[in-house]
Amino acid sequence: MPDASVVCSALSFAWPDDTPVFQDLSFAVGSGRTGLVAPNGTGKSTLLQLIAGELRPGAGSVAVSGTLGHLPQTLPLTGDLTVAEILGVAPVIRAIDAVESGDVAEEHFTTIGDDWDIEERTRAQLDRLGLTDLSLDRSLGTLSGGQVVSLGLAAQLLKRPDVLLLDEPTNNLDLDARHKLYDVLEDFTGCLILVSHDRALLDRMDRIAELDGSELRFYGGNFTEYEAAVRAEQEVAEKNVRNAEQELKREKREMQQARERAERRQSNAARNLKSAGLPRIFAGNMKRGAQESAGRAGQMHAGRVSEAKARLDEAGRALREEQRITLDLPDTHVPAGRNLFLGERLLVRLGDEDVFAGEGVDLTIRGPERIALTGPNGAGKSTLLRVLNGELPVESGEIRRADGRIAYLSQRLDVLDLDRTVAENFAAFAPRRPEAERMNLLARFLFRGAGAHLPVGVLSGGERLRATLACVLCAEPAPHLLLLDEPTNNLDLVGAGQLEGALNSYQGAFVVVSHDERFLREIGVGRWLRLADGELTETGAPEM
Repeated sequence: MPDASVVCSALSFAWPDDTPVFQDLSFAVGSGRTGLVAPNGTGKSTLLQLIAGELRPGAGSVAVSGTLGHLPQTLPLTGDLTVAEILGVAPVIRAIDAVESGDVAEEHFTTIGDDWDIEERTRAQLDRLGLTDLSLDRSLGTLSGGQVVSLGLAAQLLKRPDVLLLDEPTNNLDLDARHKLYDVLEDFTGCLILVSHDRALLDRMDRIAELDGSELRFYGGNFTEYEAAVRAEQEVAEKNVRNAEQELKREKREMQQARERAERRQSNAARNLKSAGLPRIFAGNMKRGAQESAGRAGQMHAGRVSEAKARLDEAGRALREEQRITLDLPDTHVPAGRNLFLGERLLVRLGDEDVFAGEGVDLTIRGPERIALTGPNGAGKSTLLRVLNGELPVESGEIRRADGRIAYLSQRLDVLDLDRTVAENFAAFAPRRPEAERMNLLARFLFRGAGAHLPVGVLSGGERLRATLACVLCAEPAPHLLLLDEPTNNLDLVGAGQLEGALNSYQGAFVVVSHDERFLREIGVGRWLRLADGELTETGAPEM
């Protein structure tokens, strides 16, 4: 494994409609854990597919040293496969069973090879990923989304890969499953290239590779160190831009002053020549000489201005586009201690199943509390949010809600009209706000100019979340309790930062369901609830 590596040379790739993705991309990655980051749509998954040989480059080459494993973001699996078939161990297990039954056909030994311990290794790998009770003959259709992802990773690890490519491996995983995956990858000693928006996972990388157009820039250290390095670069770039702007102003000022001096000299020389009574031909020669001298001086200053503009352009290219959401939302303020929701002995039934155990769950939400609701997948977290919102009635129990508005953002983000523009949706939520104020607020949510007049249906996932937040947080009346269900799903790192900025401006209470621990800490969660086995319990903040 020490020699495991990926080398891409002059790699170019375009989609069938000639839309370019990479042009002349070259890099080399050796052993160690590499986190690949970039905004959505820039080609991270495409690059992994090119390395895996699932796509062919238009030009250039890819060389992989060692056995390769690739876990794509969308697993191409069908529901009637068994766990053993997904893991790729079914033929070996059947051959071992046949030999143990007395069938010593040579083909069985060929199939088995050196994998006589395949069941033990498979069981050990499943146990490490939290799939302890998963039988090998169980069908895929009975598994949760998180179990399918963990199973897909187990299948790749059973190949004993030297090079491992992972595309969003923590998607659909709850906190327990995420931490098991973190531990497994911590022990991987080959060449790992990982695409993820999970910052807790990226903080376990040895290096970060930033994909920017047709360039891959490497930063030593984990994601937190990468962020610090980018901030330092940004500060230097901003300083260089300020210096270049000052230099350009100075050169323009000096050029204007030189032009004015030349014009005064020409005017004075013309008067002096006239009063001196010199011959016309001599006076004309002196005038042309002065004009040529002024022209040379003008060209020199114009050249300096042009050079200063070029330096400003170069300094500007080093600047990263800042896309932070910063705003003030005083209408969302909730006094400390005010009861927003009181629920006692809440029982809910979905079909024939009771969601909550025993006599039900109790929950009180007061003032501007920031609450994280965690727990394993399928425990009923989304169901509890629907109860808080009043969308789902309870079988029994007592509920009291304050008069303030409750806003619910489900995973589907389905509160906006897809056929109407962002501005039209915003006007529907805040009809009494003047149009100029609405447009200013949309600009704060990064919908500027024509962007505010795009139909919601054409927006990306991150853009649609920003539009939904703008409408919900600035609505009339403003929400005093905000319910969010997995809001960072499918968001890139920039989008997650924008969401954090918006929620940190919010002054009411919120309950957020999320498995992203870094996100929960960034938005100032102060109260942690865990729903598991039908019981809702208070917990402390988990250790990262």
